[in-house]
Amino acid sequence: MHVGAARSGELATRACAAKLGWENQELVVATGVSQLDVDGFGVDLGDGVPVAAFQIKKSDTECCMEYRIYSLEKPPRLLRTITGGEFFSVSDVDLVGRVEIWTNGAAAVNGFENLTLGELDSAPSVVLRFAHGQLLDVSAEFQPYFDDEIARIRAGIHPQDLEDFKGSDGRLTAIASPSTAERMHHLRMMKIKVLEIVWAYLYSGREQDAWRTLAEMWPAADIDRIRAALARARGIHGQADGTSAGAARGRKKHAPIFDAVSTTGPGNKMEVIPPRAILLRRPPVSEIQQQSLPESELLLDLVIDAAGKVRSAQPGGKVKWVDPDLINAALTWKFIPAFKDGRPVASRLRLGVSPRQ
Repeated sequence: MHVGAARSGELATRACAAKLGWENQELVVATGVSQLDVDGFGVDLGDGVPVAAFQIKKSDTECCMEYRIYSLEKPPRLLRTITGGEFFSVSDVDLVGRVEIWTNGAAAVNGFENLTLGELDSAPSVVLRFAHGQLLDVSAEFQPYFDDEIARIRAGIHPQDLEDFKGSDGRLTAIASPSTAERMHHLRMMKIKVLEIVWAYLYSGREQDAWRTLAEMWPAADIDRIRAALARARGIHGQADGTSAGAARGRKKHAPIFDAVSTTGPGNKMEVIPPRAILLRRPPVSEIQQQSLPESELLLDLVIDAAGKVRSAQPGGKVKWVDPDLINAALTWKFIPAFKDGRPVASRLRLGVSPRQ
């Protein structure tokens, strides 16, 4: 796999390109695009075939990414393209040995009721999983995650602001005069919060709760109109082949997390093929900070899931404190996952990081 800059145009401006190569052949993934990111490599999305997954943004003017999934067989082939998410992240968030694709419904909500993505705190989450070659929307299995989002949004609602919004026409299409601009801003923010709660219920498979919330929090005269508009704007859901009938998942037993640090068994072999780094970005360190940093490297103990994403990062060795910015950065790092018997698995990895840049 090669990902990097590519010359584009007479002025030798740079754009992004990626290709997959094997033996003396190659397959172009993308060229001349604005942004390109390797989200996962060697990951098994549930069908027993290792894949490479790319996030692609064709131009800076587009709101959303395109997600392309390629098999890593010879020759590789494009298995699926998913569009409409502001981001995509393949991961096993609860470490149960099952990988999902996390994204959001950005394309569906961008421009809804003349609102922009920048005004929303976040677009509604979507969770996808492959099963027997079919792409399923499994968001309903993660209702506790959506419930946390709903609770956070509700905590930021002031009762008087809600009453003011319920007394409006719901559309908020006009501002009568400059003196009402501040009030209209509050009404608009309140409208966004209500929509975000309703979307969270809709996207997690709870339509009755969504419509009940709408009846409680939306201007009564405008409910039929907004409900019909919400029902039409389902976006990324339409690309799934089906919806999981599973209820919200309770506590599940964790999948084994294999040791990729120490050697065991005959010949001092590791029990897994260790993870290999794709992207290790760290926070910048100022010149003043560098003067006070130790010379020896810092050790980080990472738990990396079967999709190559870092699920936890803690200081290792004798040093029990590490810059929290470095810990937060480590949680965004990406790896080719560890492999055991030819299958990607979760693992523990100890990584030395130089405190200086």
